Amino acid sequence: MVMRGGTSKGTYFVAGELPDDPDERDSLLARVMGSPDPRQIDGIGGAHPLTSKVALVSPSSDPDVDVDYLFLQVGVDDGSVSDRQNCGNLLAGVGQFAVERGLVAVSGAGAEVRIRMANSDSVATASFPLDVGLPVYDGDTAISGVPSTAAEVRLDFEATAGSTCGALLPTGAVADAIDGIEATCIDNGMPTVVLRAAALGIAGAESPAALEANELFRRRLENIRLRAGELMKLGDVSTTTVPKMTLVSAPRAGGHICTRTFIPHRCHEAIGVLGAVSVATALRLPGGVGAELLEPGDDPDLVEIEHPTGTFIARVELADGPTGPVVGRSGIVRTARKLFDGIVFPRSASSGDSE
Repeated sequence: MVMRGGTSKGTYFVAGELPDDPDERDSLLARVMGSPDPRQIDGIGGAHPLTSKVALVSPSSDPDVDVDYLFLQVGVDDGSVSDRQNCGNLLAGVGQFAVERGLVAVSGAGAEVRIRMANSDSVATASFPLDVGLPVYDGDTAISGVPSTAAEVRLDFEATAGSTCGALLPTGAVADAIDGIEATCIDNGMPTVVLRAAALGIAGAESPAALEANELFRRRLENIRLRAGELMKLGDVSTTTVPKMTLVSAPRAGGHICTRTFIPHRCHEAIGVLGAVSVATALRLPGGVGAELLEPGDDPDLVEIEHPTGTFIARVELADGPTGPVVGRSGIVRTARKLFDGIVFPRSASSGDSE
């Protein structure tokens, strides 16, 4: 099934219908998407990281969870398949897919599906409307980056702090100097490095195309990312998509902060779900890089994040713990829509790849 989840698009599979061997599975998924090829012309990928995504969903053996969700990022140009990060956007469609495939039993006017995000072993609850036992996709909820409205999908996260790196602040500090640039390295569901745009000679409101065309800036950002990966206990990240890099600047469109995010080499047209949660958390920490640029609203737990195609609201509840800030509940609102349900015909494994 192909679904739009939040501001991403991906292919959803019941995990048991794919090969058990991870190498065989990943080879198949790369061919399904049409990778490696910058156009993905021989597959169903959309020639962009945001549209070259896969969700594998299966019944969970955990009695407190309904389904397991493994996210796989398929590289467009190189055909790589990575499980080293979550995807909160595709998460917005996992509950509906599970209902569509009969993996969970539901009734009434709405469903609450508890989902274990296998990439980080953390849990999210997806809430969405039903009609006669099936997901409702039509609605009047709008999210930036999607041209139409759809039914609201509420995502509430549990225990996301340090889910990939082992700690909310994996370096042990709220701020670090990396390659002479001050940064907050944080993991509240997505390993993210938050930097002031001005420190890199960037205004912070440039278009994604303009930032991608700035080769000197991109090389500097990648050098910082590689070093940050080591500091965040992620090891060599030269071939992975984490950590995400987010530049922050003063808001310009009525939000609380302006952002530009790299995933990791392409500038995101919006901002990822768990990336937004991590950025919002960093900006609310005393001494967090860019916290002085935040213009909070009436509710301190809500951070309205400006991005290239609109805004994203993330809720992060913080409390004081014995060794520092502790994250309580995190939540966001997304939408999702079923786009296609059918059979995909990947090229054969023996067909080879032409250049």
